[in-house]
Amino acid sequence: MVAGGGLRLLGFAALLLPGAVLCRGQPGAAERRCFCQVTGHLDDCTCDVETIDAFNNDKIFPRLNELLESDYFRYYKVNLKKPCPFWNDNSHCGIRDCAVRPCPSDKVPDGIISGSYKYSEEANNLAEECEEAERLGAVDGSLSEETQQAMLQWTRHDDSSDSFCEADDILSPDAEYVDLLLNPERYTGYKGPDAWKIWNSIYEENCFKPQNVKRPLESDRGHAFYKWLKGVCVEKRAFYRLISGLHASINIHLSARYLLQDTWSEKKWGPNVTEFQRRFDEVITRGEGPRRLKNLYFLYLIELRALSKVLPFFERPGFQLYTGNKSRDAEMKNLLLEILHLAKSFPLHFDENSFFAGNKKEATKLKEEFRLHFKNISRIMDCVGCFKCRLWGKLQTQGLGTALKILFSENLIERMPESGPSYGFRLTRQEIVALFNAFGRISTSVRELENFRNILQNMQ
Repeated sequence: MVAGGGLRLLGFAALLLPGAVLCRGQPGAAERRCFCQVTGHLDDCTCDVETIDAFNNDKIFPRLNELLESDYFRYYKVNLKKPCPFWNDNSHCGIRDCAVRPCPSDKVPDGIISGSYKYSEEANNLAEECEEAERLGAVDGSLSEETQQAMLQWTRHDDSSDSFCEADDILSPDAEYVDLLLNPERYTGYKGPDAWKIWNSIYEENCFKPQNVKRPLESDRGHAFYKWLKGVCVEKRAFYRLISGLHASINIHLSARYLLQDTWSEKKWGPNVTEFQRRFDEVITRGEGPRRLKNLYFLYLIELRALSKVLPFFERPGFQLYTGNKSRDAEMKNLLLEILHLAKSFPLHFDENSFFAGNKKEATKLKEEFRLHFKNISRIMDCVGCFKCRLWGKLQTQGLGTALKILFSENLIERMPESGPSYGFRLTRQEIVALFNAFGRISTSVRELENFRNILQNMQ
């Protein structure tokens, strides 16, 4: 079955290009219908769209793409069987493209499964210090079972107190390794009331929005919504823009890798222009499309800033991207550091110091609300009925949550010793894989915009 066809392919491209949203009252090419407002400076930032495009497409994207194809970053352990914590309807998508193929254990590199990283003497020492800390932190077997459980709960609370996500228990028998390259994010056919319910819950219940202010899904709602948004503090405004940017990025991926042909002999995936226009065209979306795309760039800046800040953590000699292939792992660590140095060199970084900068007591309260709201969104991902959508939703929310954790841990990172364990700040392998893959998704979205702009420019 052909879904879309040539016209759709062309329409989708138009929307993805930075600087080409349809200008009101200006008849013109399809490209302008999607990008004429997606240009210049971004709200709450000193950066502009064109600078991001050039930096990402020429420098970051090709290197990041190579990194994410390596063994360390392609295998992600996830529990896709957790029940939805918010409503009882646990129906799952029956479409075959919603399915996820887990990795047989013999296909995952031994180094990843073992969780070891012992290439150097310093790494050995670091591992031994971690193991010693584990022994010291272990629950005394002589204590009563009730006391042991209480202490384990305290430990889990300490581990999660700086987390922005509800992380999966990777030791659960339901947690499985997934090869992300064999389960790419793309259109699956998951849509309708079930998908709408997920996003509605995210926006209506977790974005600090009062119930009487309606989202601009209809033309008569936009003015009141953006009047409210402009009047709230920068932190709450940023929270909404991050979620909107994530939503836009996901929609770009679904439109760029759309099922165009499904026959007994082959499946053909590619850009669907009509789908893209439906989600981003200024006229079709009543002005919302350009805002969504600009929020994508805002999200890019936030995650890029986090990568620039976390460089000291990865620069330590004891840190290894351990898979068991020593030469390849060393090569990938060098590539990772090259990407992080590039991120640090970006000339127009977002200034996160404007966040939580007011009254200390109020700022602390707001920061905790910010963290808990985002953590709640990560829990909503367990309600997604499409397993492939759930996989990428969980990974991308964990990646963004890790980026936020980094931005709000700057002092801990600055005080981190050059060698030995980083007691005050740490990242698990799950967080590392999610962080870079999530940024890879955003980077890919920005790159797709250029591809589609080129297509739209050739439309008659």
